Amino acid sequence: MAWLYVVGGAIGFIAAFALIVEKIEKISNPDYVPSCSLNPIVSCGSVMDSSQAALLGFPNPLIGVAAFPVVITGGVAVLAGFRPPRWFWVGMQAGTTLAVVFIHWLIVQSLYSIGALCPYCMVVWAVTIPLFWYTTLHNLREGHLGGGRSLGAALSRLHSVVVVVWYVVIVALILQRFWDFWTSL
Repeated sequence: MAWLYVVGGAIGFIAAFALIVEKIEKISNPDYVPSCSLNPIVSCGSVMDSSQAALLGFPNPLIGVAAFPVVITGGVAVLAGFRPPRWFWVGMQAGTTLAVVFIHWLIVQSLYSIGALCPYCMVVWAVTIPLFWYTTLHNLREGHLGGGRSLGAALSRLHSVVVVVWYVVIVALILQRFWDFWTSL
């Protein structure tokens, strides 16, 4: 868990920070084409310009710039020998659950409303899923969520299968949604 938090949090932070840098460039120069805008589909510029990119009234990546350091710090603390109390794990569960719900809303918006994919956003999606999943498994196994120790143990046997299937479903949705574009390349 500790290394997942450190590495996943760092990757998520870098992606969110890169998005903020691109957003600042775009604000300061409306003609700026973000480095992550590669074609009509893989275009973080299109995503950045959408109303969904600022759900709470400010750019969504600011959430990642604030939240991922918390994840990294938690991981570093555990690596240093800190034995977090139950409230820490419940807080991490709440945070990763909100994050996974949010990124799935963003996935749906990207695919079916905006019609474009942001590479940096997809990196955040990719790290948020295992952060949520392994936090949930840990909390179930340790009894931090009430009962569920046996469920946590059973799901732990399939831990990587769930993540792989989760990714495959998202990739399949992306392929299906933009099939005409991909086949025209």
